[in-house]
Amino acid sequence: MSTTAFTVCFAVWTIFAIIGIEIRSELGLSETQFGLLVGTPILTGSLIRVILGIWADRYGGRAIFTLTMLVSAVATYLLTYATTYPQMLIAALGVGVAGGSFSVGVAYVSRWYPPEKQGVALGIFGAGNVGAAVTKFFAPMVMVAFGWHTVAEVWAAAMVVMALIFYFTTSDDPVLVERRCKGEKPASTLMELEPLKNIQVWRFSLYYFFVFGAFVALALWLPQ
Repeated sequence: MSTTAFTVCFAVWTIFAIIGIEIRSELGLSETQFGLLVGTPILTGSLIRVILGIWADRYGGRAIFTLTMLVSAVATYLLTYATTYPQMLIAALGVGVAGGSFSVGVAYVSRWYPPEKQGVALGIFGAGNVGAAVTKFFAPMVMVAFGWHTVAEVWAAAMVVMALIFYFTTSDDPVLVERRCKGEKPASTLMELEPLKNIQVWRFSLYYFFVFGAFVALALWLPQ
């Protein structure tokens, strides 16, 4: 279920790769303006992952994952009401919240498996990146037939449905349940940020920056 939810989130996160084509023509955007528009959700999704990851540890991945989907669904729907470039950018910031689902999902899924099985589990979860392909395949057909507004509305509706299904068909992770039973308080924010002192965290972040960054950049720009 987490993989399916992540797939929907990723589909929404990359929605500008398709609807951006019509928005660009509609608003008469320059190359720079268009690049900023399609990059805004990626920026939000990347930065908010730290916050959402901390919240997932503190309040549980199930609740935060659901909240993430609902917030991004609202922002995606609000795109249909944006009539100016600044309004579109503001809505795009909210759409980017969908990208933060990765850190939430990783925190949630990993707690269900022992270390020796987490690689496989997280690999399956990461397959949700296929959501980018879902948008590339289906969004153009919907956009040609009904316009980009319909794409945003359908993707937003799918996100709401997925959020409800996810919340009512999953359970809180065992670590959170055990902590609540013992009445223990979650780790402080400063403790959550302790890994930032480890050089390996920054090194692997740099690897991820180039590898995943290139994937997202190509996924967003190639349809142009």
